[in-house]
Amino acid sequence: MDVHEYQAKELLARYGVPVPRGGVVYSPEQATYRAKELGGSAWVVKAQVHAGGRGEAGGVRVCTGHREVSEVANALFGRRLVTKQSGPQGKLVHRLYVEEASSIARELYFGIVVDRSSERLMVIGSREGGVEIEELAESRPDALIRIVVEPAVGFLEFQARELAFALGIEPGLVPQAVHLFRAAYRAFRDLDAAMVEINPLAITTDDVTGHQGLVALDAKMSFDDNALFRHLEIAELRDRSQEDARESHAADRGLAYVGLDGDIGCMINGAGLAMATLDMIKLAGGQPANFLDIGGGASPERVLKAFRAVLHDDNVRAMLVNIFAGINRCDWVAQGIVDAFAAIDVRIPVVVRLAGTHVEEGRAIIAASGLPIQTAETLAEAAELVVAAAAMADTAQHDLVGSI
Repeated sequence: MDVHEYQAKELLARYGVPVPRGGVVYSPEQATYRAKELGGSAWVVKAQVHAGGRGEAGGVRVCTGHREVSEVANALFGRRLVTKQSGPQGKLVHRLYVEEASSIARELYFGIVVDRSSERLMVIGSREGGVEIEELAESRPDALIRIVVEPAVGFLEFQARELAFALGIEPGLVPQAVHLFRAAYRAFRDLDAAMVEINPLAITTDDVTGHQGLVALDAKMSFDDNALFRHLEIAELRDRSQEDARESHAADRGLAYVGLDGDIGCMINGAGLAMATLDMIKLAGGQPANFLDIGGGASPERVLKAFRAVLHDDNVRAMLVNIFAGINRCDWVAQGIVDAFAAIDVRIPVVVRLAGTHVEEGRAIIAASGLPIQTAETLAEAAELVVAAAAMADTAQHDLVGSI
């Protein structure tokens, strides 16, 4: 689960990470009031959306007057911000963050992620902050500093010092950097985060005193969904308006679902089989509309929920049910499919391939139902059938639209 920048900053600040003063606003009037409340002569107005690349898309603006703050806020509210990470549909802006502007001397990068190859947490730093870290990792991997954290002891002080020196931080700021790095690590650990990113981590200069300090100018945090039951205060930060509606619908019903851009809906048990099924659909010339794993113990009720989740996507033209039953039972799945046709107005072609436990009973249930369901013996056959069915349905849809 992702949270907004202002929420990530509030969480990190609780652990001692310095952040600029600011506040979230929900109208241009509130934005102006917040700027006056903060004082100063310059402010940064930031669109709060779950997507990187906001600055290039016009979602981050520096303002030098209260009138400009109001005008920028008015232009951003209700806008669909399209960034490199949002997809072509963009993200709708419902809230803004107004914070005091900082005098930046240098920009660095700091992040903590779960490294699956080492099965450890990895702390990442770079002297080049304010850029897309994915692009930097691909074009210049040597620009990244990586420190693996041993889970038995955590992120130690000497590792934080090594990172500070590797980033070229001045000796006088090293103690502050060590405190910031370890504070971010404690937030990651205590809150069961999946990612913490401070980009840019800025070395700022006070215009009056000339004093320098470290400040998290931007922050991102994401959390392990499986651990949210331990952090109800984090779960309450969820912003459904920023999520894929299909994924939210499925997640609320306990289904593992990832929305894709195709037109063939998939209901499968097991992540490995699901990946293989998506590959077979692509090989047959089709485009999957989703990844949906109903799990190992799918009851008829769960199958019905999965049907509803797949059909929640209006782009689906045909559906493939691919079940290899071990813990599962094919007769349960077959009964769920029949129940789904009774409970839902299923108007798309459905292809079913069953194998494993109680497969004969499951096939008998589908055959006896009299429903317009195509069955297949193998995954390859099922993929060919569903791709052909989707193509026919798409042609029929175009003919219908053309006749209106």
